[in-house]
Amino acid sequence: MSADGSVLVVGGTGMLGSQVVAELLGRGKQVRALVRPGSDATGLEAAGATIARGDMMDLDSLVRAMDGADSVITTAAGYTRHSKGDTPQIDTIGNRNLAEAASRTGIRRFVLTSILTCDQTPYVPHFWHKKRAEDRLEELGVPFVALRPGAFLDQITRFGGDPFSKGRLTWLGSSSVPLTFVLTADLAGYLAAATDIAGVDGQRIDIGWDRPVSMQEVATISGRLLGKRIRVRTIPTGLLHTVGTVLRRVDPMAKDMAAMADWFQSGRYVADTARQREVFGDVPTAEDAIARFVTSLGHTVRHSAH
Repeated sequence: MSADGSVLVVGGTGMLGSQVVAELLGRGKQVRALVRPGSDATGLEAAGATIARGDMMDLDSLVRAMDGADSVITTAAGYTRHSKGDTPQIDTIGNRNLAEAASRTGIRRFVLTSILTCDQTPYVPHFWHKKRAEDRLEELGVPFVALRPGAFLDQITRFGGDPFSKGRLTWLGSSSVPLTFVLTADLAGYLAAATDIAGVDGQRIDIGWDRPVSMQEVATISGRLLGKRIRVRTIPTGLLHTVGTVLRRVDPMAKDMAAMADWFQSGRYVADTARQREVFGDVPTAEDAIARFVTSLGHTVRHSAH
């Protein structure tokens, strides 16, 4: 069946996926959103997306959802447990099914939300699963581009509410180790743009800011913007390992997250944004990104971040 120009978004009910849908619709794209049977899709329908009922664990449903679509963007991640039914199998079996369905239906461009440095971290399962998803697309000859973002600052700092109202950021391990962060809205824009950018097939593109920053630097910059002190509360990685050991039988992801925190502490979770700049244009500065995050939470910026 010939492509109708639509983009199938997998994970469209999530925080990142819903913003990808909005970005695509804003660019005049026809959007299909893959939604599990029984899940609420009223918000996506109201925004203007067509709903394709299916499940990443059901290959046939993915083939039906992709049939006639031009391209696919997937933001789905089982390890986040954002939605009922999210399991680690989404990151393994589900991603393999997506690649197989894309191969069968002749998708023109498959855009994968991967993870920064996933090819360096076989001991962090949810990172390594993204690397294997990239490799499977390549093995099947699916035209794909993988965007590898750093840590989502606007998501990981908001557990428990608005950190700036509380005057306190919470972080895993040392607050002085620099690493790469991104904002969800920025990545959504890059993912949407990647469906049509030429010359990127088969590429893995790091996504980040102009430089890595530590959580203490995030606190300093945001404090300067708000005109007040922002503290950092740290959780020792040793405590995470203890919790992970205790919970590994009931929740294997606890050990996985402890391994991720260790990698953050290594100082090697850092993006090379040269290709990002070539493909998408100017890379956000840390100061600009943090200012946008602060204002998105309703705060008034009183001072320059510089």
